[in-house]
Amino acid sequence: MKNEKLTFKQNRMLAILDEATKLLIEKPNASMNDIAEAANIGIATLHRYVESRERLMIHLAMRAIDVVNETLQHVKLDEERVEQYIPELIEALIPLGDKIYFLAHDATVNYNTEIEGADQKLRQPVLHAIGILQEKGFFRSDVDKSWIVEVLYSILFLTWQQVIQGNIARNAAPALVVDTFYHGFVAK
Repeated sequence: MKNEKLTFKQNRMLAILDEATKLLIEKPNASMNDIAEAANIGIATLHRYVESRERLMIHLAMRAIDVVNETLQHVKLDEERVEQYIPELIEALIPLGDKIYFLAHDATVNYNTEIEGADQKLRQPVLHAIGILQEKGFFRSDVDKSWIVEVLYSILFLTWQQVIQGNIARNAAPALVVDTFYHGFVAK
């Protein structure tokens, strides 16, 4: 989605969803009142955009999928230099740690077939790349690709969190994640 082409109402909805995502990561049981307050709007305004918490969660999941998908469109898999895919992916996705966390941890994703299908479609290019990297010996072939992707998503969220808290420099984060993802904490 290109923000400059969106209406005021659409931009406001996206801002509400982004604030709700941040709040729900910190406080998963946040009320609609809490969400309205975090978005700097009244509860009546929030209800004009989403009629219930359940609908809000669906909107949040679809927003996360849209944002991550848009980012993934810019990270192309070149099978000639497949080893560059993961570092490029990591650099692109670190700023989206909140969206990735929401997709990986919110129960709504697992119980809505539309969201679940969109999330699975979103993961396909990454799963495909992991499979190629396994074939080429970059990753162990005896480990399930889905597990590797889940570990990657977890590291991305933790890194995003540490960058936001000021514990890791934003420009140093991608290299740290790549090194951790490929080598763990083994002493060199």
